[in-house]
Amino acid sequence: MKLVVLGSPGVGKGTYTQELVQKYGLLHISSGDLFRENLKNETELGIRAKSFMDAGQLVPDEVTIGMVKERLSRDDANDNFILDGFPRTIVQAEALGIVTPLDLVINFKADREVIIGRLSGRIICRKSGHIYHLKNIKPQREGICDIDGSELYQRDDDKPEAIEKRLVVYEEQTSPLIDFYKEKGILREITVNEDFGTHKEEIMNRIYKVIEGK
Repeated sequence: MKLVVLGSPGVGKGTYTQELVQKYGLLHISSGDLFRENLKNETELGIRAKSFMDAGQLVPDEVTIGMVKERLSRDDANDNFILDGFPRTIVQAEALGIVTPLDLVINFKADREVIIGRLSGRIICRKSGHIYHLKNIKPQREGICDIDGSELYQRDDDKPEAIEKRLVVYEEQTSPLIDFYKEKGILREITVNEDFGTHKEEIMNRIYKVIEGK
């Protein structure tokens, strides 16, 4: 099974992906993890990426594509993976199609007010990045991380006005990609407005049915 997952910030894509990895035994390939791996190991692609990042420039598609292509060539990929964070552009999608055909692309959706509520309530541990939520995952002591006792704070890009801008940018960037996969007939869209903590089984069963074609 070869899957790609799409979804805006705050939609819960990472949570659903981890559930799918466990249920179907998929290899999770995250573009963020690939960048960190290549930078850490100072691979040729990592060095090239770093040169652009240090210059404050976007890493070219060809470098990102190269990282994904190399990762998919390893034995553990074995045509059984889920790609997260890639592709982000039509050029990347076309290149991926040459490397390997996909079985399904899932686009997770939620109403704008739901996403803003999720993200605007998020608070983060300043020391280690542990995530809490003002409504759904409250710390035992207000403003203090349960794990390491450090201060909890809200990132500037998790404030409502910043979230609106992030969503607009995401939609502009992703809309062509959604149309691209719709034309290929492999895009499935799943609405996930419910809170995962209280509706986990319902949400995951909905996703499993789409994947299994039921």
